[in-house]
Amino acid sequence: EVQLVESGGGLVQPGGSLTLSCAASGFTFSTHSMFWVRQAPGKGLERISTINFGGTKTSYADTVAGRFTMSKDNAKNTLYLQLNSLKPEDTAVYYCAKYWIPGIWYDDLQEARYDYRGQGTQVTVTS
Repeated sequence: EVQLVESGGGLVQPGGSLTLSCAASGFTFSTHSMFWVRQAPGKGLERISTINFGGTKTSYADTVAGRFTMSKDNAKNTLYLQLNSLKPEDTAVYYCAKYWIPGIWYDDLQEARYDYRGQGTQVTVTS
């Protein structure tokens, strides 16, 4: 059974930082590329970053590029998202999600599909 469990969310002031984690199990993590996806209150899902299965290539949405950093530790089956210079508009539930098939990666965030995502972790940015 595929499981993706996010953690690390919380309440932070504008300009602050957080590190999100996603513990993966039930599939071969090292062969699957991954996404971080978020959903702000009253809005749809937004794909914000993706990383290739080896953890060597990343791509980001314009809304987070230069502020967020995604990484992947295949030895620990864990995905990370470092959030810096947070803004109130970053308030959302953040989810990790896995590519639907192994061994591929697209730098275009909209090109690929994902088949599982976790339950999410809430990030709230407010003064």
